[in-house]
Amino acid sequence: MTEEQIESRAQRAVELFKQGFNCSQAVFASCCDLYGITDEQLALRLSASFGGGMGRMRLVCGAASGMFLLAGLQNGSSTPHDNEGKMANYALVQQLAGEFKDTYGSLICSELLGLAPKGSCHVKLDLDPRPAERTQEYYDKRPCPEMIAQAVRIYLRNNQNSFNDTKI
Repeated sequence: MTEEQIESRAQRAVELFKQGFNCSQAVFASCCDLYGITDEQLALRLSASFGGGMGRMRLVCGAASGMFLLAGLQNGSSTPHDNEGKMANYALVQQLAGEFKDTYGSLICSELLGLAPKGSCHVKLDLDPRPAERTQEYYDKRPCPEMIAQAVRIYLRNNQNSFNDTKI
C-alpha cells in the first residue's frame, strides 16, 4: 500500500469521526474492507461498542481498539486450539499497542483526554504472547467461564424484546 493510499484511509477515518462516529468505528470502518468486510453499516455496528474507551468508560482508547479489531481480521485465529495463530495475533496486538503508547504516552482514553494523569492506569505491553495451554487446571483456576456465561445472560435478558425466536 502506498503512502498516499494510507493517508487516504487515515483521512477517511477522520471524516467518519467528524460525521459523529466514535474513534473505534472510524478506524475500523476505514480499513475493514481490506479484509473482506465491505458492508460499512456492519463495520460500524461491529466496532460501535469500543468508542469512548469501551462504552464511554474511558478505558482502552477506541482508536487503539479499532486497530486491534483490524488485527483480528488480519490474523485472528478461528480455530480453538490454534495456539500459533493466537500467539501471532497477540504479538501483533502488543506491537500495535506499544507503538500507539510510544506515540501518545498511553492506551487509556481517560489519560489521553486529560481526565486522569498519564501513567495512573498501568497496561503491561511486555507480556508473553503465547496463549496458555487449555488444560482442566487452566479452566479450574479461572472465573472466566462463569463471567462469560453471565455476560451472555445479562445481554440476552436485557435485550430479549429485541429478538424474535429465529435470532436466539
